Amino acid sequence: MTNHAQPRPDPYQDLPTAVVFDEFSEAATTLTGLCNGRSKGAATAEEREEWWDKVMALHNSRRAVRAHDRDQLMEHIAQWVRKIEELESSQRG
Repeated sequence: MTNHAQPRPDPYQDLPTAVVFDEFSEAATTLTGLCNGRSKGAATAEEREEWWDKVMALHNSRRAVRAHDRDQLMEHIAQWVRKIEELESSQRG
């Protein structure tokens, strides 16, 4: 019996790819802002550098995804939204 992975449902199935790209951009902008804020508020130069490296990696990832690659857009949105939720949760408590 072969175990095939089920394709992920498209939460944007009724929306044009341009709207998915807008969500991608919004998630990237939000995550960049959170990481940049952590960099500016870092207690040490090392910590500041670590957060700044994350900002730059995010910038590079964002530029590497083609605007019409719906699967990659959705994959990055999901990853980034999870990271946003983690960072916001750690800020609250």
